[in-house]
Amino acid sequence: MNIETITLLTVFVPIVGSFTIPLVGLASKSARSAWAIALGAVTAALPLLLIPTALAGGETILRKAFVLGLDFVLIIDPLSIFMAIVSSFVGFLIIIYSIGYIHHEENQNEYYLLVVLFIGSMMGLVFSGNLIFLYLFWEIIAICCWRLIGFYRLKEHVRKADKAFLVTFFGAVVMLLGFIQIYSKTGSFDLTTMRGAVIPGSAVLLILFGMFSKSATVPLHTWLPDAGVAPTTVTALLHAAVLVKIGVYAYARIFLYTFPLPGAWPKVIPIVVVVSSLVAAAAATVETDFKRILAYSTVSQIGYIFLGFSMANEAGITGSLLFILMHGLAKAGLFLCAGIVIHATHKRDIREMGGLIKTMPITGVAFLLCSFSVIGIPPFGGFFSKFLVIMGTVKAGQVGIAAVALFTALLTMFYLLKVFSLVFLGEAKSPAPEGTRSMVSVVGLLAFLSLVAGIFVAYPTKIVQAATTHIMWWLK
Repeated sequence: MNIETITLLTVFVPIVGSFTIPLVGLASKSARSAWAIALGAVTAALPLLLIPTALAGGETILRKAFVLGLDFVLIIDPLSIFMAIVSSFVGFLIIIYSIGYIHHEENQNEYYLLVVLFIGSMMGLVFSGNLIFLYLFWEIIAICCWRLIGFYRLKEHVRKADKAFLVTFFGAVVMLLGFIQIYSKTGSFDLTTMRGAVIPGSAVLLILFGMFSKSATVPLHTWLPDAGVAPTTVTALLHAAVLVKIGVYAYARIFLYTFPLPGAWPKVIPIVVVVSSLVAAAAATVETDFKRILAYSTVSQIGYIFLGFSMANEAGITGSLLFILMHGLAKAGLFLCAGIVIHATHKRDIREMGGLIKTMPITGVAFLLCSFSVIGIPPFGGFFSKFLVIMGTVKAGQVGIAAVALFTALLTMFYLLKVFSLVFLGEAKSPAPEGTRSMVSVVGLLAFLSLVAGIFVAYPTKIVQAATTHIMWWLK
């Protein structure tokens, strides 16, 4: 298969395949689950075929002409390939974990349809080279999130799902106004034809509002901790490598790959994101709900990714891209470990837990290893990504902001080790068994990969450096 065919299959196999899941579900539950896993596996495998293209540093543009500037454009370059690999792989593992997690739930046909459609829409978004199609996939993901967050159908859950949808939908509409303003100036929605164009500061503001709302940047973050009412598989999908990464990816694609930031924006953005990171970390230190702590942690870590990208230098961009991978692996592991604990104990308050490592040794060790990566302890993968982001910040002359980022890292260590201590150590308050084989296998694998990705960091760094080199070339 050629590059264009592989890319089209990566986008449309999960999107089209998702709508066949309920039909297969009419035959049997096991067939439906197997079909969902197969779709996830194919989606995860296809981008791997594009690795040689990414390492070569090339770029392929696939364009199908429509009307009024609405050409269907796919950009196949190291950045989009890297994001597709990370998102599809984590999504695939979450589908496998789901087999054991929701096997007793109703509405499983809808669940698997939405999860696979979610992943497919992410594939469409990361390859999109047209702002309108990027917006289209952005909104499909929002609809999937809305239904998945309210999966249990309880009144309170539906209310919080509505909140998440309204906040992110409003942000997306504001972002669309920015896209329209760009069109009024350039006469195009095609990112490949607008490189280097200078856009108004007002358009930047509108677009950033949409990005920050989707990536839950303070003060537009409140919907993300509330989304913890969703099944843990869904929260892992939101936090790890799909939903909240959309904003940072769009930032890289639009403001590093296409348009230079005008005026004072290069100075304003680092302040906004580092404050967001600090505030969220502080909130995590006083929270007692297991999933809300991890949600605030996500808001905090996303600030690091934005920070590295906003530095617009090689160290910062490389660190942010590595951060997307390392955070995706580790945070998925943390949420799925939390899912095993909550599923078994039926509790979410960490003060009511304790001693679980005695009955959940694999889950406990996996949580600790993933925590080490998020904290940034060497040789875990999170160390290298966080180090490069801070180094890029220092190289850009933002020493004060780098100091705040370091302090935030200390807060991260405090609240994650506190969670581990209260949940897994001490006296056993509510003993509970390990999760199912599929659930434990996935968290064990993610913990293992969080360590291995750091020990063998040179390998993922190759594709990351190819993406960074490609971006730096356009920045110059």
